[in-house]
Amino acid sequence: MKLLDHPTPSETGLQRMKHLRGEPLFLAGWERILMLHFAVDVEALQTHVPFKLDTYDGLAYVSLVAFTLREMHFRHGGIVGRWLLRPIATHEFLNVRTYVKHRGEPGIYFLSEWLPNALSVALGKPLFGLPYRLGKLRYQHPQRTGNLNGTVSTPDGKATLDYLGHVDGGFEASTPGSLHEFLLERYTAFTHSFGIDRLFRVWHPPWQHAPAAICLRENTLMDLEGHWTQHAGFVGATYSPGFDEVWMSRPRLA
Repeated sequence: MKLLDHPTPSETGLQRMKHLRGEPLFLAGWERILMLHFAVDVEALQTHVPFKLDTYDGLAYVSLVAFTLREMHFRHGGIVGRWLLRPIATHEFLNVRTYVKHRGEPGIYFLSEWLPNALSVALGKPLFGLPYRLGKLRYQHPQRTGNLNGTVSTPDGKATLDYLGHVDGGFEASTPGSLHEFLLERYTAFTHSFGIDRLFRVWHPPWQHAPAAICLRENTLMDLEGHWTQHAGFVGATYSPGFDEVWMSRPRLA
């Protein structure tokens, strides 16, 4: 009865995905995911976000999510479907995301997304309404040692995210009602482009994660997001091994 009375966010996300005909459209792996979390003044951030911010204890949050997308492909289509997406199937990502609620549904909103694949950048906004930006990305997140380091920079190198740190392991699911659940357990992404609000859904099992000790050696990249960054403070980092298979839907009107 507990499952019926109190579904987890992942269970709710699965139900929503299954109710959509023909979904998921895409499958992919998300590998070795590091999230850098910042608490932000709500009023300072809200002017940059077209959806109502979701808050935790009165604060808004922004997370920089560094990971590798692996072997994205169509759910159907076999070898031909994989071949069609191969040019954009595997590459690094840095998502700059915040947390919103639209029509009572919690989700995420991407402020920007950095990636090194020029074709993906060209396709991201017209197809999904995603704010892709071309950048130089290098991650070393070997789970064997737990040592983490990475850099993300603009093509001209004038703005950079540079970090190093360590994670000890001991991965576990989020406690219900915790800040970690608020930040991680989100299964809908909202977008706004060309005056149109859209959403797409994702699904995967609940996050398994551990805290990571991170030193931010440079974060001028985040300064490009706007004046709200002057009202943001780093509050911690989370590392997850990721998922072998994530379900992703096609975009729909929100």
